[in-house]
Amino acid sequence: MSARRPSCLRTPIHAAAALLAAVCLLTTLWTGLDERPLALAFGLLVTVGELTGPHYRPGSGEGTSAPGARGRETAPLGAAGALSYALVAADAGQPTHHGVPQVVSVVLAASLLGSVPHIARGQRATADHLARRVLTAGFAAVCCQPLHQEGVLGTWGGPAYAVSLLALLSLTALCDAVLAAAQAHARTRWPFGPLLRDQLRALLGIGSAVIATGAVMALGVAVVGLWALPVFSLPLLLAQMSFRRYAAVRTTYRQTIASLARATEVAGYTPAGHARRVAALSKAVGRDLGLSGPELSVLEYAALMHDIGQLSLVDPVPAGATAGLPVAEQRRIALLGGAVVRQTGVDAAVALVVERQADPCGEQPVAARIVRAVNAYEEKVRDAGPGGPLNALEELRLATAGDYAPEVVEALARVLSRDCLTLPAAG
Repeated sequence: MSARRPSCLRTPIHAAAALLAAVCLLTTLWTGLDERPLALAFGLLVTVGELTGPHYRPGSGEGTSAPGARGRETAPLGAAGALSYALVAADAGQPTHHGVPQVVSVVLAASLLGSVPHIARGQRATADHLARRVLTAGFAAVCCQPLHQEGVLGTWGGPAYAVSLLALLSLTALCDAVLAAAQAHARTRWPFGPLLRDQLRALLGIGSAVIATGAVMALGVAVVGLWALPVFSLPLLLAQMSFRRYAAVRTTYRQTIASLARATEVAGYTPAGHARRVAALSKAVGRDLGLSGPELSVLEYAALMHDIGQLSLVDPVPAGATAGLPVAEQRRIALLGGAVVRQTGVDAAVALVVERQADPCGEQPVAARIVRAVNAYEEKVRDAGPGGPLNALEELRLATAGDYAPEVVEALARVLSRDCLTLPAAG
């Protein structure tokens, strides 16, 4: 398949972030830096958060689960520090006077400094990450700093003030989720709705911790001064370290499943790369159909292991093409595959998809329908020449009366069409 072309939606986000950053930097250089100790403390906090945060490459599973398969928020401590600086109105009881331009300038400078190691390692997601950080910090500052300067929020006092900060942070987090979904949509051209749903679901996880920490740090600095930063940022730093370990475990888990899936290739039962191709295309189809992050994970793992039942065969099926076998034989292989998956300790939902991929189409779960159709397409298109994709897709469409789900086949057509293949529209 050809490489995806970047969507035009990505450029306006970067352009808006660049324009905001340029205006704020020029303004700050012209007027000078107010309350330098405060700016330095928050800048250091954001830098440390960016340095310790894992920056993931897009396409490596981003957004495949909630709260963060490769993370909705790649640097929680940096995000909390940036939002807290945008909200802070006092330092140990003394009112602060930094405005929106200084907030954006300090956050941008600290984020850039903290991103240097990630840029050096070639992390392509850094530009999107910086654009989000600048826009969300600017949004929070625009909402809060003018109100602080006019004394509106300060007159509320007590619980009302804390609630107002939480409300403003929650609104900022929602805007950040929309930005993240828009960037992912522009980068991958996956449907925007499911991407936004995954981002909003992630707010219940690490996102809620970022919001709470940002509000608590702003309130703490206002009462006791800069000593509140290390005290209140430590729990989120520990959570961030746990988040990194969780991400590492998930990566190892996926690599283990991929290694198990290669067993049929090593044994000569299926062609090299077959499971990987079916998994990648199945995941794209699942995205088009609006599956959520956890559902996509189950789909990907099941697609990787969908042929593992062939290891029970005495004589391998030619080229591993099970789609042309009698239905009874397909079901036997599928049930054996499901049994193997269950013995490996993989999620039972994955085993269920594997063992039901040969059931009647109307009785299958959505993931099994996708794996069945994509596997058949991959087998039909293999070594079929230039007209293979068109012919294979047409064969699947003709078989939608009983063997393959029509909505899955049409989703497959849309995915292939987006990958620059000339395909006929559904009749």
